[in-house]
Amino acid sequence: MKINALHYITTNAEAAELACRGGVRWVQLRVKNQPPAIWKQLALDTQAVCRRHGATLIINDNPALAQEIGADGVHLGKEDLPPDEAREMLGSKFIIGGTANTFADVQRLAAAGVNYVGLGPFRFTSTKEKLSPILGLAGYTEIMRQCQAMGITAPVIGIGGITLADVPALLAAGLHGVAVSGAIGATENPADAAGLFVSELSAVNAI
Repeated sequence: MKINALHYITTNAEAAELACRGGVRWVQLRVKNQPPAIWKQLALDTQAVCRRHGATLIINDNPALAQEIGADGVHLGKEDLPPDEAREMLGSKFIIGGTANTFADVQRLAAAGVNYVGLGPFRFTSTKEKLSPILGLAGYTEIMRQCQAMGITAPVIGIGGITLADVPALLAAGLHGVAVSGAIGATENPADAAGLFVSELSAVNAI
């Protein structure tokens, strides 16, 4: 199963549309503190955008909704449904990603058979509540060294306050790719910002 090198995290279809125009082909919808009906509508609207652009849609935190609408996958936080239970519920075709902050987290997720690991945060970010300890480049480098030593091959995606300028060093540390939100969505021209990330990451993986 191919995991893109650029993951765009958003809360709505409009932002997803702009990012996809710039070349984003992997969208994670992160919705917090919304009634189920609103969450579902946001998911359906974002799914329509993703289908129009041939992009993968990942639903954050909600395996049941991902299954209901036929999304491509789900991303599970450390306090969400365990990945093995999500796999049993969703089947083998769904993409399952998990959040990690330590090598032990990565090891646990890899053993549970996730398709990718979101490892972070790289630096402080205001877009996520309950932020785990910040890793920085040194933290990523050490965790990726441990992964290599233990033969863990699950794609690792860096997340948390990442900017375009950070990408070369993060890829050199062994990361498969990056997940970003504000670095695309909070810019004056999200499509252009997305295009710059696509270009920077294209040497590593097809976006």
